[in-house]
Amino acid sequence: MLKTGHWGAALVCYAPVGWFLLETRPGLALAGGIGVLALARFPDVDLRLPLVSHRGPTHTLLFALGVGAVLAGVATLLSDVAPSSLDAPWLVPFAAFTGVFGIGTHLLADALTPSGVPLFWPLSRRRFSLRLVRANDALANWGLLGLGTVLTALAVLLR
Repeated sequence: MLKTGHWGAALVCYAPVGWFLLETRPGLALAGGIGVLALARFPDVDLRLPLVSHRGPTHTLLFALGVGAVLAGVATLLSDVAPSSLDAPWLVPFAAFTGVFGIGTHLLADALTPSGVPLFWPLSRRRFSLRLVRANDALANWGLLGLGTVLTALAVLLR
């Protein structure tokens, strides 16, 4: 998928999470939304890395877990520095969730295309694909972004 499709997939997937969190933890809802959007295109960093194939290691569950672990580590450091200003008991697990979820939305969007993603690499090279749309399909990419925008707006308005 293109950047619009990845941002759209992130919004579509995060809208129900954001809606749920807005009631009791609006700060986490906003931070999670920003985090998921920021990570929505991160696996495509492989396009700028020599010796790393596109839709290779950065398009796996292992990578998603690694990003979640790094974000949990950063959140642990932040909670030690400024625990009173942060939602301390929820910060570390939510940071891990945001990392895994953000990368997961990218994997899901790419799994809609014929090329698919190697979810279980390095254990398996099998690629998972729903073969619904081509990665450069403008209607699919903009449609996902439009749907994600509408769902996010509804999540905010209905809370």
